[in-house]
Amino acid sequence: MLIKPDNSLLQYSGRIDWSDKEAPVLVFPCSYIKIRFSGTRVAAVVENHQSYFSNFLGYFIDGEQKCVKMANRGRETIMLAEGLEQGEHELMLFKRMDACHTFTFYGFEVDDDASLLQVDEKPRRRIEVYGDSVSAGEVSEAVDYIGQSDPEHDGEFSNSYYSYTWMTARKLGAEIHDIAQGGAALLDGTGWFAGPDFIGMESFYDRIQYYPEPNDAVKWDFQLYRPHVVIVAIGQNDANPDDYMATDYEGAKAEHWRKSYRAFVSKLRGIYPQAEIILATTILEHDGNWDKAIGQVCADMADEHVHHFLYRRNGVGTPGHIRIPEAEEMAAELSGFIESLGEGIWETC
Repeated sequence: MLIKPDNSLLQYSGRIDWSDKEAPVLVFPCSYIKIRFSGTRVAAVVENHQSYFSNFLGYFIDGEQKCVKMANRGRETIMLAEGLEQGEHELMLFKRMDACHTFTFYGFEVDDDASLLQVDEKPRRRIEVYGDSVSAGEVSEAVDYIGQSDPEHDGEFSNSYYSYTWMTARKLGAEIHDIAQGGAALLDGTGWFAGPDFIGMESFYDRIQYYPEPNDAVKWDFQLYRPHVVIVAIGQNDANPDDYMATDYEGAKAEHWRKSYRAFVSKLRGIYPQAEIILATTILEHDGNWDKAIGQVCADMADEHVHHFLYRRNGVGTPGHIRIPEAEEMAAELSGFIESLGEGIWETC
């Protein structure tokens, strides 16, 4: 029996493209689909759209995490669990990776005599993140390389579930929208994403689908999700190809970046006037002048709802991506800071 995507007993989270109600497209890391059912098996009917790396689906079945490699192209039915004991089961299918791929979801296949049950309600608390590969959990599972540069890989170590962002959300009991993309800087023409004509966060913060066809991008309706806390974790990739903030802090390029960063934060304040906005980078190694610039913007804004946050090992923790234990370290510090803002922040919308 096929459970179609528009079935009311399925639960979705994340910025998802619902242009076709029977074929939603999942784009961003941490996006998920949940189903609770009776029966002995469950399969997902999907179509992958690969841009780079090998692509993997993540899922939990009855609390056990697993993943499966997807075909690069074409519709396929992927068996996620079979031979289950008769009774109730819960599955969460989630996007492990960023826009190195998207996938279209056509439904779940279950036993013909299976019944669907109500999934628990989503958390009332909501956070949203604008970030890069660290926020997406890229290379997070390479735990043999803690504190080291990345090993060679083809996407198999990337897992948004182990990003500091989703860890933070779980610690806070919050839902998350993770607008995170590997290689993203703030400004177009910088960073590492979609070279040689690099695409910055300024061009896709308000999009659902944005790569590899940014001109055909689908815009997001910000009224569909109203976060209590917004984390802006951009500023590390902006040093490519020119680390001007390190070499000429008072120069024209650095000044332009600070003005652009302030304008970006101001846009988010306008979209989410009720939210607390946290400005940060990560423990991935980068020049401290980027954090100085962010701190200067925050001070100049003088807005009680805009905060600059620094980790204990900010910018000096590791030359490689953040592995699971390092993400746990970051999540503990970040969630502690958010909790210090008081319980009232969760009552604003």
